[in-house]
Amino acid sequence: VIVGNPAHPEIIGICGWCDGPYTVVKTGEEAEGLDIDGDITVVAQTTFQHRKFSQIVEIISKKGYNANVVNTICSATKDRQDAAEVLSKTADAMIVIGGSASSNTRRLYEIASENCPNTVCIQKPDDLVTFKLPESVNLIGITAGASTPQNIIEEVQKYVRGIDF
Repeated sequence: VIVGNPAHPEIIGICGWCDGPYTVVKTGEEAEGLDIDGDITVVAQTTFQHRKFSQIVEIISKKGYNANVVNTICSATKDRQDAAEVLSKTADAMIVIGGSASSNTRRLYEIASENCPNTVCIQKPDDLVTFKLPESVNLIGITAGASTPQNIIEEVQKYVRGIDF
């Protein structure tokens, strides 16, 4: 069982290396519908949201499978997602920086926007021009996808520090 987005290049690659039968599961609902004979191994897309992976593993466990679970989520990805979750719970606005095609960036955006409705995903500082901040802002959180260049992050930080609240 491969947990992740079936259209993601990493998942397509994993499927190509499978010697035996496999299935890709993206949601808890899909995990509920699993009907597999025998023992299973569960792995994850390296950028999959850790909380969702844990929920899917719990569903699989409750179904009674003898499952060998190998958490293949990148530890840096998990740490970044955890930090984005904590920060977005206290921030008045969140800025997620990264490529529009980046699965990692999309996960960070999903996590941040669950906790902070004023969340925007940008690729470069110029994209902030259209971002409307709430009237009362004390804290703007910033996070970035793993492959976002440091200079872009620094430019966004500089831009935010220059905003007159």
